[in-house]
Amino acid sequence: MHDNREHVEARINRFLRERLGGNLWKDRRAALIEVWEAPGEPVPFVQARAQEYRPFDTGQPWGAPWGTTWFRISGTVPGEWTVPESGPGQGDRPELLLDLGFSGDGPGFEAEALVYTPAGDIVKAVEPRNLHVPLGQGHGETFEFYVEAASNPNLITGFTYAPTPMGDPATAGRAPLYVFRTADLALLDAAAWNLAQDFWTLNGLMHELPMDQPRRYEILRAMERAVTAVDPADVSGTAAAGREQLAGVLAQPAAASAHRIHAVGHAHIDSAWLWPVRETVRKVARTFANVLELMEQDPDFIFTASSAQQYAWLKQYYPELFARVVQRVREGRFVPTGGMWVEADTNMPGGEAIARQFVAGQRFFAENFGVEPEVVWLPDSFGYSAALPQIARAAGCRWFLTQKISWNDTNTMPHSTFSWEGIDGSRLFTHFPPVATYNAELSGQELARAQRQYAEKGFGNTSLVPFGWGDGGGGPTREMLAAAHRTASLEGSPKVKLSTPEQFFAAAQEELADPQVWSGELYLEFHRGTYTSQANTKQGNRRSEHLLREAELWAAAAALAGGTEYPYDALEQAWSTVLLQQFHDILPGTSIAWVHQEAERRYAEVAAGLQMLIENSARALLGPGGQVAALNAGPYPVAGIAAAGAGPVPAPTPWLWEREGSGWRITSGELSLRVDGAGLFRSLTEVPGGREVFLPGRPGNLFQLFRDTPNQWDAWDLDAHYRYSSRDLMQPDAMDLEPGSAGRVLRITRSFGNSSLLQRISLSPDGGAVEIEVDVDWHEQQKLLKLAFPLAVHADRAASEIQFGHIFRPTHANTSWDAARFETVAHRWIHVGEPGYGVAVANNSTYGHDTFREAVDGRICTTVRLSLLRGPLFPDPETDQGTHRFRFSVRPGAGIAEAVREGYRLNLPLRQVSGVSSTAVEPVLHVDNPAVVVEAVKLAEDRSGDVIVRLYEAHGGRARAVLRPAFGHDGVSATDLLERPVASDAVAERTGEPAGGVSLELRPFEILTLRFRRRPP
Repeated sequence: MHDNREHVEARINRFLRERLGGNLWKDRRAALIEVWEAPGEPVPFVQARAQEYRPFDTGQPWGAPWGTTWFRISGTVPGEWTVPESGPGQGDRPELLLDLGFSGDGPGFEAEALVYTPAGDIVKAVEPRNLHVPLGQGHGETFEFYVEAASNPNLITGFTYAPTPMGDPATAGRAPLYVFRTADLALLDAAAWNLAQDFWTLNGLMHELPMDQPRRYEILRAMERAVTAVDPADVSGTAAAGREQLAGVLAQPAAASAHRIHAVGHAHIDSAWLWPVRETVRKVARTFANVLELMEQDPDFIFTASSAQQYAWLKQYYPELFARVVQRVREGRFVPTGGMWVEADTNMPGGEAIARQFVAGQRFFAENFGVEPEVVWLPDSFGYSAALPQIARAAGCRWFLTQKISWNDTNTMPHSTFSWEGIDGSRLFTHFPPVATYNAELSGQELARAQRQYAEKGFGNTSLVPFGWGDGGGGPTREMLAAAHRTASLEGSPKVKLSTPEQFFAAAQEELADPQVWSGELYLEFHRGTYTSQANTKQGNRRSEHLLREAELWAAAAALAGGTEYPYDALEQAWSTVLLQQFHDILPGTSIAWVHQEAERRYAEVAAGLQMLIENSARALLGPGGQVAALNAGPYPVAGIAAAGAGPVPAPTPWLWEREGSGWRITSGELSLRVDGAGLFRSLTEVPGGREVFLPGRPGNLFQLFRDTPNQWDAWDLDAHYRYSSRDLMQPDAMDLEPGSAGRVLRITRSFGNSSLLQRISLSPDGGAVEIEVDVDWHEQQKLLKLAFPLAVHADRAASEIQFGHIFRPTHANTSWDAARFETVAHRWIHVGEPGYGVAVANNSTYGHDTFREAVDGRICTTVRLSLLRGPLFPDPETDQGTHRFRFSVRPGAGIAEAVREGYRLNLPLRQVSGVSSTAVEPVLHVDNPAVVVEAVKLAEDRSGDVIVRLYEAHGGRARAVLRPAFGHDGVSATDLLERPVASDAVAERTGEPAGGVSLELRPFEILTLRFRRRPP
């Protein structure tokens, strides 16, 4: 026969596009619309219902940017309409169709609405591709709804990354954004709707099948017959005939060897991104309302959602909706997952902060739902720290899911399902969904891609597909569920099973009993600019983490001394704020201006509250008086003050600068630093007779300005080509001693472009490190500012601090994997070294770094370069504009141990407290091995008064230590992160010692949590 495939496919496509889609509802009739516009921020339903509404009609504009408009919509269901039985496929269904002026770009990125009954009950949401609201079960009934419509600007149209004023209410204007299109009563035609779902599934499958497959042509001819059977002039009357022609090909079962897909309904809801946090609260309500309504229609539907914070918002602002979620959780149909407070970034939060993500998340899930998720669910975070497996295991998690590594711009990960090994040897059974999206529709293309890209073929045959509209929420739709049911067993397609994360992982682990191992970080070869964008947000996070450490330590010490009550509520609230703002579009600096303005304001509030707590605790410990004390919250002694102790304020250091030609020189008993007339470090040596840190022609303290114009995703990406366009900032405006510093601080000013910087250079109090403070008044855009230290060290790798340890990364680019890792994250320090000698570069708020080697006159130089500021234009065109302050230190002759100590010293400076009677306080505890670091001292989450101490091995080797608490206790036990006893061979309580010392033996990078049972008063 003649091959007319292309003509038939064209006929089918036009039928679907023009003849079927517009006939899914019949007998549409206009409803009555009235309107009230909220004058400012959103208001509760009760307040909105009491307002005076005015007439409104379709075709009218509405909705200023970020505004809220309430519509009252009413009408009567025609008496002649058929009474529905239950849902799609079970009979025609009367619905209200609302189109607020949607662009079709997808849910979550433009206008959306939540629908209430007059009694205040939530019905469901209305969003693009989800326009319907169910009406009553009886014909002739009247209805009335209140529709809370949010006119959120669409900032992603076409993803052009063009600067927009819409991300800030101050610049967004008041002009209406939308035109109200539709408010119609309509009768869903069940036969036509189901015919459309049949076609969608079969057409998608057909286009994924090879041309030589008979199955492809069976589907083609069946669809051709169906198109012939349906009369365009009477789609409703002939849709059943069309379905009959498709029934045979839909009934053909899948092959026994077909790929098995666990379809997990979810909705990725960014806790902030192209909308503020307050809008996320409403997005959660809209999405969860959609899910609950869908569960009423489809008894097989199961939904999973992460982020305890989002459930907490629902509980606070929508208690009736939360109660319905609780009931569905009990039924096993609404499945909490993730175990974390938010879907956090995992690169930049500190170790204790990541631990608290799990503590807060698991605690909320246990208290409110009686469940503890075992899956770490982070589909969209921008790379994953090698410390995460141990932290997750300590929080009771067994499994890990993400798909973001599929975004790699250079290398393809070799596994879909594998065992991920962290820095301490802990392993998590891990899955990367080969469907390579977390917003699947269960289309034929997606299912085929999952099967094609599954990497463990022959060893396993099961993958997970997260389906449902996401990023801005929305969740699964009835159309997606229809696709799932049709592909449960369909020839040519993978087998699809509606499932949960736990069900998938149990099945995958059973079939893949001996998975391959990936060791170390899961580095995302993309979005490398997230380590630097929005410096103020990052600085707020770093400062908050260390203030929380101080506040908990001194509050615990004061409570143990009997001076004050432990401020549980205040600390919990501060942690909640900090944990929320570690969300993977806030801390990485990739949200609109509104989000970052709010984040900085909240960090300031946290800082003010914690400063007060610290002051109160210190005064309770030291008593009122006229003296000034210095408190050391760090884990190492500083200036003679013990770790976690207090002492007299140290005298200023005597190091003084001296003129040397056109430059300056400063010398201590440990170091000698020469600064030339350009403000560059020409020489840095240890005293006496130490080796030179800098090679001739490669001075340190070099500021470099780069062009920063990524191909896409402005705030996210730092592309390798930034290195091709650079400018060294060589000529200072002025250089002299800082007034009032008694000659101890050298001051250098520089101007460049529209910006300027002021640098202060001195030596550390112990004389062993160079300290650098930089104030930048930044007004550059699409530029990147770095500070470079080319070091006379032949290092084949650099050590970067991560949570509870460090990771080594190569300084060369031997492989494509090495070359793609050209910008990396570090916490408080980076160390480069060769046998017998190394240099540590520490910071107090910088995360982005690059380290590389180059040959200089036949000698190898290893450069450590810190990324300070960027100026991306999207989504916040004012990113980083304004003033910033950074602190750095360079410590020569340092090993890993010295790097660890330097990082803590720079981030936990001595705190002076005046008006006290004593300058000494006994440390809460003492550890006799510097490799064992105390990361947190606090009282227990259950408010029993027990003391929690979290430690870790920091140097990367086995370590023995004795921990001696200064407080009485009735025993000690090792616990998990949730502070429950666990077996541990790391702890042996010592006997016969009055101090009740605890003998410890830790593996490399092992985290240990101890619980000291308090003696009753």
